[in-house]
Amino acid sequence: MKGNIISRLRKRQILREISCETDLSPRKFIMPIFVKEAGGIERSRWTGMDRIPMDKIVSYLSPLVDSGVRSFLLFGVPQNKDPQGSSAYAKEGPVQNAVRAIKESFQSVAVFTDVCLCQYTDHGHCGIFELQSINLKKTLENLSKIAVSHAEAGADVVSPSAMADGQVCSIRQALDESGFEDVAIMSYSAKYASSLYCPFREVASSAPSFGDRSSYQIDFRNRREAIAEVLADVEEGADIVMVKPAITNLDVISALRRRLLCPMAAYQVSGECAMVKLYSECMGLPELSVEMEMIYSISRAGAGIIITYYAPQAISHLKGELA
Repeated sequence: MKGNIISRLRKRQILREISCETDLSPRKFIMPIFVKEAGGIERSRWTGMDRIPMDKIVSYLSPLVDSGVRSFLLFGVPQNKDPQGSSAYAKEGPVQNAVRAIKESFQSVAVFTDVCLCQYTDHGHCGIFELQSINLKKTLENLSKIAVSHAEAGADVVSPSAMADGQVCSIRQALDESGFEDVAIMSYSAKYASSLYCPFREVASSAPSFGDRSSYQIDFRNRREAIAEVLADVEEGADIVMVKPAITNLDVISALRRRLLCPMAAYQVSGECAMVKLYSECMGLPELSVEMEMIYSISRAGAGIIITYYAPQAISHLKGELA
């Protein structure tokens, strides 16, 4: 009799490790970072969501880099907002200054930057509003200005998140014309209108002052629409595509992985991480045991790159497993 081969491979941890179907690399994680203009570090009640003044960004990131985090996604939290979100592309803005400081201090770090207007507009929407609707032309112009300003500061990858039609094409053209052909684009290609962004909006002060974002983010009931959005971004020149949120869209990630050759990221958003924290506290469980189960499920679905506020803990856990 052959016996139960699968059962035999479960008997010892070393056999479970060598026969597992899904492996995670510590270098496949990106940690979001919130950069503000001045003041002290503002500690958040949510894991990994502190607000860091740009003059303290290097000292804040140093222990994270030492722990193995190699990629960061920067979000700006400005002091001044206006209807155009003009501070988003200021040369001395929080993201621009933080990028320069990081690139000067860390040789082995990849810097991704969020390209959007919601944190910078006084109305909190991701585009330029006129007559109660988004002016696409002006929105694309400003998104392109932001991307170029980040590239000028030294960003490795710019990440448009406004879900504006044509944003990847517009940004790619602007980067190329400005001499930044080597700067890559990671697009928030399938960004759903979700209730799971609330902790982020609290930390980034980016909640819309009227209405919501359902007119330009994807309806969470739709999968084919998400696939169409992603394929359009690939056609426009996106180097990496992203699905957001991650855990509620594993079917989308899986469907895309079967169709795409380019790298694919998934963003485990603030609400997902908040659920990990609160559930763990409620049930008396280690946060990391819950978090790793979620991360592995995202990877198993097909995401090769994972953006998460738990990146340092996950990386330390994986490095421990590899020791």
